[in-house]
Amino acid sequence: MNPYLEIIRPLNAVLAVIAVLLMAIISGNFTGDVFMACLVVFIVTGAGNSVNDYFDHKIDAINKPERPIPSGRISLKAAGVYSLVLFIVGVTLAFAISLIPGIISFLSAILMIFYAYNLKRRCLIGNMSISFLTGLSFVFGGVVVGEIVVSVYLGFFAFLMTMAREIVKDMEDVEGDRMEGATTLPIVHGKRLSSILAAFFMIFASLSSPILYFVGIFNIYYLMVLIVAIAIFLSCSISILRDTSIENTRKVSKRLKIGMMVTFVAFAVGSPFWTFLL
Repeated sequence: MNPYLEIIRPLNAVLAVIAVLLMAIISGNFTGDVFMACLVVFIVTGAGNSVNDYFDHKIDAINKPERPIPSGRISLKAAGVYSLVLFIVGVTLAFAISLIPGIISFLSAILMIFYAYNLKRRCLIGNMSISFLTGLSFVFGGVVVGEIVVSVYLGFFAFLMTMAREIVKDMEDVEGDRMEGATTLPIVHGKRLSSILAAFFMIFASLSSPILYFVGIFNIYYLMVLIVAIAIFLSCSISILRDTSIENTRKVSKRLKIGMMVTFVAFAVGSPFWTFLL
């Protein structure tokens, strides 16, 4: 893969774009602004991933030496300039949609930079920052399509799921983070407490997510797909409580991403938009 494409982690960026698309499906609002919003989210998320690699190049040299900067395929300076250009382009496009999306995009970019520079190494604050940004993708989409209340609900559950995965990822990266003086939750309070907190977020998200059906936001098809995601999250919670090794945290992290994707599918198929079409 081209290193300039790889450094923005396109699959992760696409996951953020899915949040906007889901809000479009739920609202039944498919306009040029939705396409623009998807482009904004992809570019700004990619910029955040790139700037994260810029500040994390020393840690990545230990934890993930195959990444573009530590592998020497992109220079540190080029990565920094590339990130800045992406941020400027993304925020400019957001303001082209309207003022509020522009402000959300600009503030998100600032938070991403501070996260990469300092916040990600601080106990739980970094996890909360990236989880907040994940949930904000739904709110951004909700603002564009006019479904703000529903987007806040979905953003909240996205926050819970992301918190679980972020803590697990910190457990996976504990060796490199410790060498760089980071104060992540596993380093400060140990892997045992980290696994308990990660499991808590998984279980809480699993048990509370059906509420979206009972309050009338989604139809029965949402529950039919959601049960698969719940099974994944609950199995991950049991696994991380039993085994906190780096090998297992890597497996759990990947499975959590799958669980999140299944949840997004549940959001889509359970949308009242399909009922309207039928």
